[in-house]
Amino acid sequence: MQKVALVTGSYRGLGLETVAQLAGLDFHAIISGRRSEVGRVAADSLAKKGLNVTYLDLDVTSDSSVAKARDYIEGQFGKLDVLVNNAGIHYDLGNPSTSPNWKVVQEAIDINFLGAWRVAVSLLGLLEKSEAGRIVNVSSGAGSLNDVTPGTPAYSTSKAAMNMLTIQLAAALKSSSIKVNAVCPGWVRTEMGGPQAPRSVEEGAKGIVWAATLDSDGPSGGFFRDGNAIAW
Repeated sequence: MQKVALVTGSYRGLGLETVAQLAGLDFHAIISGRRSEVGRVAADSLAKKGLNVTYLDLDVTSDSSVAKARDYIEGQFGKLDVLVNNAGIHYDLGNPSTSPNWKVVQEAIDINFLGAWRVAVSLLGLLEKSEAGRIVNVSSGAGSLNDVTPGTPAYSTSKAAMNMLTIQLAAALKSSSIKVNAVCPGWVRTEMGGPQAPRSVEEGAKGIVWAATLDSDGPSGGFFRDGNAIAW
């Protein structure tokens, strides 16, 4: 039975490359996001390359949108093998923590942290139907408490919260076959990372796909870059 993967916020950049790499490993990979026209074009472009890819509308901040996505996946596939919480927003370099833009802070928390939590909880029943469910939270070294640098307070705080969510979910699911890990893809040349970033989207996505395809003896509740553990 073919494995199924959902990647949130994935019609471009790192998310789209993650979809492509998973589809290249014979997953049915689902692109998702809030811009259906862009998402469908992205899905069509990968499908023309022979990859098994579809597009699904999904707003991670909306309970009803997440519920509709869950119902669609259940109706079409009956299970979910991999959830990649990739949707992210606001690398807020211009907003110091002493004078934050509260709208930016709220949006970063709603999408980067609460959105990942909402989707994971909603899809948990489908992941439990997989023989080897995997949740991958796409985090960032910017969220590490061990290596704090000034700047990006909304983004960093939301990713630190995502890291705690990773630990909490992994502990709660310890007795199941589901593994939950956070992955930092590194500084990647995306719309958020900018053209000066040293890593390609292909390089960044490899670490995500590694966590999505862990064997049964693989780790859970960790924070990784390129398959290597990094400090929280």
